[in-house]
Amino acid sequence: MNAAVHPDLTRLRALWVAPETVAVPVTMVPANASAETATWWLAWSPSGALDVTRAEPSRARLAFAGPVDPALVRAHPELAGYLAVRLDPATVARVPQILTAQAAISSYGPDGALADACGVQLALVLDVLYARTAAVGAYGPRVHDGAVTYRVWAPTAQDVRLLTWPASSPPDLPVGSATRTPMARQEDGSWTATTGRPGDRYLYDVTVFVPATGRVERNLVTDPCSTGLTLNSTRSVAVDLRDPAYMPAVWTVTPSPPLARAVDSSIYELHVRDFSIGDPSIPSTHRGTYLAFADSGEGAAHLRALAEAGLNTVHLLPTFDIATLEEDRSKQATPQHAGCPDLTVLPPDSAQQQACLTAIGPRDGFNWGYDPYHWGVPEGSYASTPTAADGGTRVEEFRTMVGALHRMGLRVVLDQVFNHTTTSGQEPTSVLDRIVPGYYYRLDPLGKVYASTCCPNIATEHVMAEKIMVDTVVRWARDYKVDGFRFDLMGFHTKANMIAVRAALDALTMEADGVDGRSMYVYGEGWNFGEVADGALFTQACQGNLGGTGIGTFSDRLRDAVRGGGVDDGKPRVQGFGSGAFTDPNGDAVNADAEATLARDTDLVMLGLAGGLRTFTFTSTSGSAVRGDAVDYGGHPAAYADEPDEVVTYVDAHDNETLWDALTYKLPVATSMADRIRMNTLALATTALAQTPSFWHAGADLLRSKSFDRNSYDSGDWFNTLSWSGSDNGFGHGLPLYAENGSTWPVLQPLLANVALKPTAEEVQHASALARDLLRLRYSTPLFRLGSAELVNAKVSFPVSGTADAHPGVIVLRVDDTVGPDIDPHLRGLLVVLNATPSTVEQHVPGLAGVDLRLSPVQAAGADEVVRASAWAPGTATLTVPARTAAVFVH
Repeated sequence: MNAAVHPDLTRLRALWVAPETVAVPVTMVPANASAETATWWLAWSPSGALDVTRAEPSRARLAFAGPVDPALVRAHPELAGYLAVRLDPATVARVPQILTAQAAISSYGPDGALADACGVQLALVLDVLYARTAAVGAYGPRVHDGAVTYRVWAPTAQDVRLLTWPASSPPDLPVGSATRTPMARQEDGSWTATTGRPGDRYLYDVTVFVPATGRVERNLVTDPCSTGLTLNSTRSVAVDLRDPAYMPAVWTVTPSPPLARAVDSSIYELHVRDFSIGDPSIPSTHRGTYLAFADSGEGAAHLRALAEAGLNTVHLLPTFDIATLEEDRSKQATPQHAGCPDLTVLPPDSAQQQACLTAIGPRDGFNWGYDPYHWGVPEGSYASTPTAADGGTRVEEFRTMVGALHRMGLRVVLDQVFNHTTTSGQEPTSVLDRIVPGYYYRLDPLGKVYASTCCPNIATEHVMAEKIMVDTVVRWARDYKVDGFRFDLMGFHTKANMIAVRAALDALTMEADGVDGRSMYVYGEGWNFGEVADGALFTQACQGNLGGTGIGTFSDRLRDAVRGGGVDDGKPRVQGFGSGAFTDPNGDAVNADAEATLARDTDLVMLGLAGGLRTFTFTSTSGSAVRGDAVDYGGHPAAYADEPDEVVTYVDAHDNETLWDALTYKLPVATSMADRIRMNTLALATTALAQTPSFWHAGADLLRSKSFDRNSYDSGDWFNTLSWSGSDNGFGHGLPLYAENGSTWPVLQPLLANVALKPTAEEVQHASALARDLLRLRYSTPLFRLGSAELVNAKVSFPVSGTADAHPGVIVLRVDDTVGPDIDPHLRGLLVVLNATPSTVEQHVPGLAGVDLRLSPVQAAGADEVVRASAWAPGTATLTVPARTAAVFVH
C-alpha cells in the first residue's frame, strides 16, 4: 500500500444504489490510472474486522460501468459526478447477506497498490431490495386473540431477540430477568415474534454492525413504533390502543367539532404545560398535565370564551414522547430547589432570573418539545403521576384532553417533528440508528449525519422513514381522534412525503375508522434552507411547491410586514405596517427609509389579506397593476399559493419574540398603553380577517410577553408564563436568557425597567375582549372565507391602493358580493379598513358613492368604544376611522 494512503472505513463515501451497482466518488480513482484501468473491489466481514490492506477472504471484484445512470441521478441528485461499479451475478445473489456485514469499497492502481478505500452508505439499496414489501403492514406490537405479535424492520441486523417482562412487573427489572424470545427474519427485512400478553414491557436486542464504531454491536433498544412506554421511556409497553380501559367517556362520547373547509380554520397554538402550570383554580396534581383540560379552570374558561367567539382549533406544541424531559415530576428541578432567590421580587430588568433558569433548564419540567424520542406515544411528563406515565394510563389521559377540547367545541391539531431526532448513532436516546444504522438519517458525502435542522436530520425520502411518518400520523388521527397536523420544518420533507400523508388521512372514514380523515387540515413550516434547499436533493414540501395539495404553509410575508423587519435580521426596532413605520417613527436609525418600507409592507399585507395567491392582481401602493407572484419578498415571489388554504396567516408563534414584545421593541416608548393595545388588536386583525386559515399564538390576545425571550424553548415556566386572568402578562420577568438574547440586552434593559410598559389585569382583559370581537367578525359572514382563488380573484380588491387619495398606513379592502355567485345572501359586500396610523383618517373610496355602508353589528355592539366613532358618508364616499383601528363596514 502507498504510505500516503490512509483508508478510513468510517467515512462512507460510496453509495450502494442497487443490488448490482455501487456509486463511488471520482476521488477514489487512483492517481496513476483511469477509472477504467483501476481495479475495484467490494470486501465484507460479518465480524466487522475488515482490513483493506490485505486480501480479504470475503471479497468480489467489481466492473467499472461509467458514470452513474442519468435517470438515477435525476432521482437522486446527490449522485451527480459519481461513477458506477458493478457486482457480478454471483455476488448480487449474496447481497442480502453482505448487507448484514461490514462492507467496504477499495480501488487499486495498475501496480496493484491500494489507492483508496471507504465504507458504504446502504439506504438506497435497502429501499430497492426491501421497501416495496417492507412498507406493507404495521410495525410495533399488534394484539390479537390475547397474544402480541411484534414486528421490527432491521434488514442489516445479524440477529434480533425480543426481551419481555410481565405487565405487572416494575419497569426497572434487570435485563437478565427478561424472557428472551428469538425473532424470525422475514424476506422483507423485518423480524417478528408472537409471545406474551398485552401490557408486557419489552426491548429489542439487536446484533448489528455499526459503521460509526467499526464494530458489531449488541443494542438493547426500545421500539420506534411503540404504542406505550414505561416512565422515562426505558422500555416499550405493548399497549392495546383498542382496550376500553384506556378510552375515557369524554373521549368516546364527544364527537370532533365539524369543520367544513380548511380555510375556515382559526387556530390557537398552545403548549400543554403552559396551559395550566400556573393556574391556581385547578388541583395542583393536574397542573401542567393532560387532565387539566378537563378541569373547570381559568384556562378552560378562556378557551370556551374563545370558542364561543369563533375559535375552532387548538394546535398543541409537541405531545409525542420527548427525549429531554424528566417524566417523574418529583424529580424535576425548580428554582426553589436550586436555591434561587424568589424570582417574583427581583427587579424587572435583572439578569438573576435568567441565570437561575439557565442553570436548571436541562433538568426542569419545561421544554417546547421539539426533541423527538418516540413519535407515536404521548409524552409522559404531562401525565398526572409517575404511575400514570407508565403504560396505557398516559394514553387514557391524553385522550381525556382530546375529549375535553372537543367538548369545548375545539378541534385538536398536533405538532409533528419528523425532520430530526434529538440524537443518532449509539447515543442512549437514539432508537432508529441502533436498529438500522445509517438508514433513517440523511448523510453527507462522507457518511456523516446532516444536522442543519438543529439536530440529526431524518431522511424521509427513504421509504421506511416515510412509512413511520405516515403510519404515526394515521395512528394519532385514528386512535386518538385528533383533527389535524402541523409539520415542523416541513421543507425538509419531500412533497411526495406530504402527499402520502394527505392520502393516508383521506382514506380514513367514519364508517371504517371512526374519524373523517378528509376533514383534517395539514400545514407546516415550508421554509427553504439546509442541504435540501432549492430542490438540491428532491422536490421539497415548501412554500410555492404545494399548489393543489390542500396543504398549508406559514407565510412569513404578512408576518414580517405587520411586525416590521425580519425575525432573524438582528434589527428588532425596524418598524412595519402594524408597528408604526413612517406614520409613528420610533427614532431609531434603522427606520431611515421608512416611507419606502411602509409602501412595501403595505403591499405585502394586502397580498396576505387576499390569501397570498400568486394569481391575485391588484394595484400596488406605487399605482401599478401587479400579480401577486410579481411582488418581491427578499428575492422571492411574495405570493406563492394556488388556493387560500395553502397559506396560514400569522403574526406570532412560539418562535421569536411574541407580538406584544415585538410591539414593545418597535413602537415609540411614549406610546400609551391604550394605543399599544389597539396596535396589538390591529395586528391580530390582519390574520383574523384574511382569506386564509388564521393562526394565533396562545396569549397573543392577552398581550403575552416572554420578557423579550426570542427562543424560549428551554426558558422554564418563568419566561413562558401564560396567565389567563391577566394578572401577569410575563413582561418584566428579567432579562431573557443570555445565550439566545444577550446581544440585545442593552436595548432591552431600559424597556424592562419601565413599569409603564406592563399592562394591568384590566387592560389585558380588555385586549382579550377586543380579540374575541375579531373572531366574531371573521365568522359573521362567509365573505371573509371565500374559500377559492377563483372567488377571491373575482370579489376582493383594494380600491384605494395606488390612488391620489391613499393615506400611508391605511389599507381598505373590499369584498364585493355582487360579482359572481352570491356567497352571503344577507350582504352585498363589505369593507375592511386598517388604520395603522396615530391619527383619525378620512378616506375617500372610489366607486362607492351612494352605497349605504354601516359599521358591522359585531363592532357596533362590541367591546371597542373607539371603533364606534367610525363613520361613512355615502354622498362623498368617505370613511372616517379612528387611529389604530380595524373597522369593518357592511352593506
